[in-house]
Amino acid sequence: MIAYFASLIFVVLAEMGDKTQLLAMAFASRYRWQIVIWGVFFATLLNHLIAVMIGSYLINIFPIFYIKIITSASFIIFGAWTLRGDSLEDEDKRFSFSPFWTVAIAFFLAEIGDKTQLTTVALAAKYNNLMGVWLGTTSGMLVADVIGIIFGIVLGKKIPENAIKWFSAIIFIFFGILGIYDALKNKC
Repeated sequence: MIAYFASLIFVVLAEMGDKTQLLAMAFASRYRWQIVIWGVFFATLLNHLIAVMIGSYLINIFPIFYIKIITSASFIIFGAWTLRGDSLEDEDKRFSFSPFWTVAIAFFLAEIGDKTQLTTVALAAKYNNLMGVWLGTTSGMLVADVIGIIFGIVLGKKIPENAIKWFSAIIFIFFGILGIYDALKNKC
């Protein structure tokens, strides 16, 4: 359960202001929100399954100490990445399939190498719990994108984007520093 909830929380934080959250908002302005959510769900299930498989593979290659240090350092990097922000580069207009497949394909491709996918790899390596991380990160992606759709479209962006970015970044950086401290403390 810890792997599930940690994965859910970290992906929700990583997704705030992320390119794929912006993509969900853009698609929700053109298609029914239900189609957008189902497309996001399908793409995330497949994308994050690949990510947890990579993460579980890494745990078999590298000693756990190095995995903890790399994972914690990556959280600090993800915090900085969150502050940098993302923007859409016409990902919402690249495909002309049915609405479901347009959303699913665009999301899958936009998520490749994205910080939420890399967070999923790191969490899978850290927790070595494929199912918990996979379901947690998929749930986190859906929660974050629903939040994005509601706040971005229904409420007209009344919450300052910078406040969300800073909050998410600080949480990532805090847990990164805490993880490095914990790994070094246990190594000594």
